Amino acid sequence: MAQPVFPTEAHARVAAAIAETFGPDPAVDTILITNSCARGRATPESDLDLVLLVKDGLPADTVRALEARWAGFMAQDAAVLAYLHTGQYAHIHADVITGVYTPAIWDDGGGPDAFELEIGNRIACSAPLTPPGAAFMGLQARWLPFYDDALRVSRLTMVRDACLYDLDHVPFFVRRDLPFQAFDRLYKAHQEFLQGLFIAWRRYPLAYNKWIHEQVVEWLGLPDVYAQLLWTLAVPELTNPHLDDRAARLHGLVTQWLNV
Repeated sequence: MAQPVFPTEAHARVAAAIAETFGPDPAVDTILITNSCARGRATPESDLDLVLLVKDGLPADTVRALEARWAGFMAQDAAVLAYLHTGQYAHIHADVITGVYTPAIWDDGGGPDAFELEIGNRIACSAPLTPPGAAFMGLQARWLPFYDDALRVSRLTMVRDACLYDLDHVPFFVRRDLPFQAFDRLYKAHQEFLQGLFIAWRRYPLAYNKWIHEQVVEWLGLPDVYAQLLWTLAVPELTNPHLDDRAARLHGLVTQWLNV
């Protein structure tokens, strides 16, 4: 199981204060470090990201009380306040979570959504700050290494269809002289393709707008796909034929890689 790696003493002091304050809380199952500090990729400018996973079956008012306690801690803890003054971009992101993940069914608005991202960041790639509790161990058993094939086929089909739907609208909006909306559809399809790619490869992602090289090249071993993804958003002008061409190229990647 991964161990968190903190890039500065300020990060480490905040983590220690959180573990000391909230680890013994009877509502807390496990405190999990997420994102770059969980993967040993953090720099001194990196945020501190974590989640407080509550125990199974807690009433809603108990969860709300924990959230209120967390807000008070953030407002007055000395280690937190010292860390926040270390730089302009020093932030602490924390969520109190129940660990309930329900896949959505998209309407015509499509995606991407956070279903695979939340499991990836909080369950697959997190690093426990406190000893893993029963709820966390149960989530790992439920969702790892990947969800069941029936859900995978359903999710991949939905994501692929939404991606193609958005790509089909790129030339439509270009013809209507709506280049910014056309680019918005192209970028949305770009993220949907990444979501579908990870589902197709049975791997939980971290994000669809950052760490793309790490995920596509290092995790999936697809440097050629990464190079093509860079090219699909290299649009010198928001005009035809540039947008149409990029949509066609991304359409080709969908056909090649998002097979159910």
